[in-house]
Amino acid sequence: MSLAVDESGIPAADAYLIALDVDGTLVGYDGALSEAVRDAVQGVAGAGHHVVISTGRSVAGTLPVLDSLSLTSGYAVCANGSMILRLDPEYDSGWEAVQVTTFDPRAALLRLREIAPMSRFMIEDGDLHRWVTQAFPNNELSGAIDTMPFEEMLDKRVTRIVMRDPTKTAAEFDDVVEASGLHGVSYSVGWTAWLDIAPEGVSKASALETVRDWLQIDAGHTFAAGDGTNDLEMIRWAGRSVAMGQAPDVLKEAAAEITGTIDQDGLVDVLGPYL
Repeated sequence: MSLAVDESGIPAADAYLIALDVDGTLVGYDGALSEAVRDAVQGVAGAGHHVVISTGRSVAGTLPVLDSLSLTSGYAVCANGSMILRLDPEYDSGWEAVQVTTFDPRAALLRLREIAPMSRFMIEDGDLHRWVTQAFPNNELSGAIDTMPFEEMLDKRVTRIVMRDPTKTAAEFDDVVEASGLHGVSYSVGWTAWLDIAPEGVSKASALETVRDWLQIDAGHTFAAGDGTNDLEMIRWAGRSVAMGQAPDVLKEAAAEITGTIDQDGLVDVLGPYL
């Protein structure tokens, strides 16, 4: 009996789904991608594995990463699982959104403004339009963004809400989130005073499980690496899970392995078995 073989020569049954977070895992917090990490990721993809970028970034923030890694086919997960992209060089834009999950943001927005009235908000809809109540700190958001009064945001259907308070420390922000008592949504706190809110039940893991099913990859042939609390479900989902060296303790405790920090190119060593 002959086995299905990828163009690279790897038997399809041996291929892994390699899920990689972006900020703090693939690129530094300054947005820089090292040559060693780029070469490792390209090597894994070239070996016939399915590299799936899995990020909290919007599509606009994800596309430059895909370009820098020369990933032109397969899938990518954006907005912490609210959007799944299919990548194909035959498409006019090189990609299309194949799954978009939205929700009503009203209750969450009103509650968050009640407990953190000085915060800034961003929403994104299923057509990739983004609006902010006021500008975020420099370089935190990329791509086209418009300004919208808070009250108008309440009537939108969105894939995500972002709350940002540059005046608070991460610890102070954690207290605000805990006090919010949010329900009916999924949420995660970033490494700065940044809160990402997605539809209930939606996470990087839920989107990756959909992609795994589409690709017909065995559950044991899944790998994930990340560095933040928004990676927690993904880390628990993966057959082999790796936390970056600078990750918070909660993520390190959930992961099967801990590698070096982003400044040490920690991702390179753990991708070695797939080259």
